[in-house]
Amino acid sequence: MPTAKLASRYTEDSIRVLKGLEPVKQRPGMYTRTDNPLHMVQEVVDNAADEALAGHGRRITLTLHADGSVSVEDDGRGIPFGLHPEEQVPVVEIVFTRLHAGGKFDKGAGGAYSFSGGLHGVGVSVTNALARRLEVTVYRDGQVARMAFAGGDAVEALAVRERAVGDRRQGTTVRVWPDARYFDSADLPRGELLHLLRSKAVLMPGVTVTLAVEKPGAREPETQTWLYKGGLRDYLQQSLASEPLIPLFEGEQYASGSEAESVAEGEGAAWCVAFTEDGSTLRESYVNLIPTVAGGTHESGLKDGLFAAVKGFCELHALLPKGVKLMPEDVFSRSSFVLSAKVLDPQFQGQIKERLNSRDALRLVSGYVKPALELWLNQHVEHGKRLAELVIRQAQARQRAGQKVEKRKGSGVAVLPGKLTDCESRDTTLNEVFLVEGDSAGGSAKMGRDKETQAVLPLRGKVLNAWEVERDRLFANTEIHDIAVALGIDPHGPGDEPDFGGLRYGKVCILSDADVDGSHIQVLLLTLFFRHFPRLIERGHVYVAKPPLFRVDAPARGRKPPAKIYALDEGELQATLDKLRKEGAREGSWSISRFKGLGEMSAEQLWETTLNPETRRLLQVSIGGAGFDAVTRSLTRLMGKGEAAARRELMEVHGDAVEVDI
Repeated sequence: MPTAKLASRYTEDSIRVLKGLEPVKQRPGMYTRTDNPLHMVQEVVDNAADEALAGHGRRITLTLHADGSVSVEDDGRGIPFGLHPEEQVPVVEIVFTRLHAGGKFDKGAGGAYSFSGGLHGVGVSVTNALARRLEVTVYRDGQVARMAFAGGDAVEALAVRERAVGDRRQGTTVRVWPDARYFDSADLPRGELLHLLRSKAVLMPGVTVTLAVEKPGAREPETQTWLYKGGLRDYLQQSLASEPLIPLFEGEQYASGSEAESVAEGEGAAWCVAFTEDGSTLRESYVNLIPTVAGGTHESGLKDGLFAAVKGFCELHALLPKGVKLMPEDVFSRSSFVLSAKVLDPQFQGQIKERLNSRDALRLVSGYVKPALELWLNQHVEHGKRLAELVIRQAQARQRAGQKVEKRKGSGVAVLPGKLTDCESRDTTLNEVFLVEGDSAGGSAKMGRDKETQAVLPLRGKVLNAWEVERDRLFANTEIHDIAVALGIDPHGPGDEPDFGGLRYGKVCILSDADVDGSHIQVLLLTLFFRHFPRLIERGHVYVAKPPLFRVDAPARGRKPPAKIYALDEGELQATLDKLRKEGAREGSWSISRFKGLGEMSAEQLWETTLNPETRRLLQVSIGGAGFDAVTRSLTRLMGKGEAAARRELMEVHGDAVEVDI
């Protein structure tokens, strides 16, 4: 017994504080890709590209050395190597050894970078942490500075000398030896590397990007160079698998000082779009030169702008056949594009920045693409009509496919609950129904929804706790009856095989207030679905919508205009306020609004934060790894009438962990 107690000892000295770059070494997957070292090399390339983006460099060279190391050389301004005014440590050392340190945070006037991809402040410090060795050489102000690191720690102190006579080099060279211990494979995927370098050249017309590969025994490395003077158009034209139906649609627009208040000066996008009748499509998007392989809100803005413009053209020229309704995917499905957005303070998903999450980017890109395409289509009417024909064919094919899963309405719409505000589409793969708490919130949802694909069913009061209700007694409760009839599926057990042919919506979304009462309603509805509609959860049809609890009206900060920022909960609110302070906002210059309920939100606010598929937060409900039986035991303990003692014990053990919202 004493041995067991000693092994599980938990005292003050059990707490370990990770310092410097230790967090990266402990959990590298939280900061970078670990299948290969490409992303850690990309961080160095991104820094060189940010110099070119800021107008201070015209050349980037990446060299694959014969000894397995990789070097990146640019002709930018060079990383400063003097002492930091606060830290009294060489700046170049801070850049490579401290997380969340860099020159990309200051977006105000006079900042080093107005727009940049390296925004999270963990870039080259992560590269350094996961390298056996890293050497940095800086050519700046007539001097040459050199420093070396191993495993993230400085092993050769900063050495500064005067530049040799006739040496006019300017910029930074970083050479890194990736540590194979942190990666599944130490080899860089050549195809992805080529794509990365070529895309940088595409997005920065006039900048020369070179790949050099050293071969054992060869005097000179093999080189490959990209220089695109035509930018996006040249790249897309060369990459298309088939001939475009109409000429490429391209454009570029950035905000000036006279633009709307919600857009910062310099924000905007460049795009090139091709429509093809067959063949594979090419879709690439970037934010401040960073490739966003998982897309994001800037792609959603392009999609929204293209759809609105094409739909408007079809309606203006009366091209739509009777009974045909266009959907965004009808326009988007046959489009290939390259999109390059510039966003002052982009919010990415994850440290490797694969997806853009900034809500404002959707409105930004859509606001520029829609009028540009409307003008182009009406200046080239014949091309516009050819595009309309393609889009209409796509819509007709989609509608024919949707007829196979047409909603069952029995003898007519009268069989549906009277409170249900249905959607117009008949395609269950697109349709979604929101189970909304109360008529007030239901009214906002009805006005803010997409009438084509989103239905709303308001629920009166709290739904019955259905955990111990027999199946044949379920429909005695009006709310449960209305839910079952609206969904078009009968109650069933976990071993049953219900008829899903009558299912009317692909997504069943629980939408309740963001407070404790709303959470209670969520629990009651999830109890109903798990107990009496478990196959809906198993098939991935049940979701929980996450509306915000707070709205922060933020003042202008430097180049950033005033903005409305939504926060999901107290934690996000504090993070938002901390971010405003770092951006220079004066304490108390913002105002905070707390939504007492969904009914307080306007239709526009509810759409932007909770209903819009491109910007909302929607969590899919699943059984999870614990399994069906474990969830059943937990819900029995929480929802069973005879489980008061078990619930009391649960509250006594875990009550201190609960934050009560009064």
